[in-house]
Amino acid sequence: MVLEGKKILLGVTGGIAAYKAVEIASRLRKKGAEVHVVMTREAARFVTPLTFREITGQPVSLDMWEEPAHWNVEHIALARMADVCLIAPATANIIAKAAAGIADDMLTTTLLAVKAPIFFAPAMNSAMYENPVTQENMAKLQARGWHKIEPATGHLACGGSGVGRLPEPADIVREMEETQARGKTLAGKKVLVTAGGTLEAIDPVRFIGNRSSGKMGYAVAQEAAQRGAEVVLVAGGTVALADPPGIRVLHTESALAMREAVLQEAADAAVVIKAAAVADYRPKERAKQKIKKNDAELTLVLEKNPDILMELGARKRETQILVGFAAETQNLLAYAQEKLKKKNLDLIVANDVTCPDAGFNTETNLVKIIGRDGSIKELPLLSKQKVAKTILDAIESLQK
Repeated sequence: MVLEGKKILLGVTGGIAAYKAVEIASRLRKKGAEVHVVMTREAARFVTPLTFREITGQPVSLDMWEEPAHWNVEHIALARMADVCLIAPATANIIAKAAAGIADDMLTTTLLAVKAPIFFAPAMNSAMYENPVTQENMAKLQARGWHKIEPATGHLACGGSGVGRLPEPADIVREMEETQARGKTLAGKKVLVTAGGTLEAIDPVRFIGNRSSGKMGYAVAQEAAQRGAEVVLVAGGTVALADPPGIRVLHTESALAMREAVLQEAADAAVVIKAAAVADYRPKERAKQKIKKNDAELTLVLEKNPDILMELGARKRETQILVGFAAETQNLLAYAQEKLKKKNLDLIVANDVTCPDAGFNTETNLVKIIGRDGSIKELPLLSKQKVAKTILDAIESLQK
């Protein structure tokens, strides 16, 4: 009963799924939580404040200018009181406002003052959800430590079908419970994560690289931080993501620069997770000036980069956990199992980058987690955040 006795701030916004928030409030009460609802005026067009007041047994906050229902400056009092905050449904509008720091009503003003963990459950039409602006806004909130509850796929209020449905209330409450239950299970432990691809310079302008965005590694780093770890994130040159708050980020460009940072930080790390796609080769010679184009062919001589994961495996302490990734296009299991054994890994996360929605620069991943003991855990297509949770769960089970 991890929610028992918790003071939960429930933000309800103006989407058709607002009716589900009534059941969410009811389920939270049944879990022993004290629920305080803040509604937008648009939400009140779908569900009345009276409904939430009867369900929660608490006043409902709606208007910045009405008499305070609690005490003193109400939005500050609500923010200070909250142990956990949940926005469900979270419309594209509230997500955009929160990402931009806009405070123009009771809910957005309160959110700016909240220091407790914040969960948000997006619910909207598929086209709105998949719009790059909405995706960027959600990424901003997640980079600030907000916990996104992935929307469901199915029939939508507009009559179509796709991603954007608010998950069932039982699923939302369960995810809150699971996240809260994990708590600070990695407190006092240093976790080193690498992310993104490396860039190997040809000349001052051009480079050899790969398509890795770093999203998987960043999701792993954020999940480790949420579990209380001291996280160091070494990002490669292809990464264009904002630095996650509360995480020390070391930006590198080449494989050699990443190797130097990783070997130094790994010495006292309890867990090392190598999610970066490090270039295997680099140009043997780097031109000092931009190579001018001509009609002749250009020949590049490549030399091998050091194998960072192999070095980590050779240096691995008995109590240290080492996790690698295998991004393959064929013979996935065979290549991954060979890599796990050859590089002295405890776990390897294998994915076929040719699968739809599971390659580089996607929001989802389709992976198999392979253990040193030969175990194989095959996951369905999931968000990278959910994949990160499963990876950290597997790591924690090894520690136990």
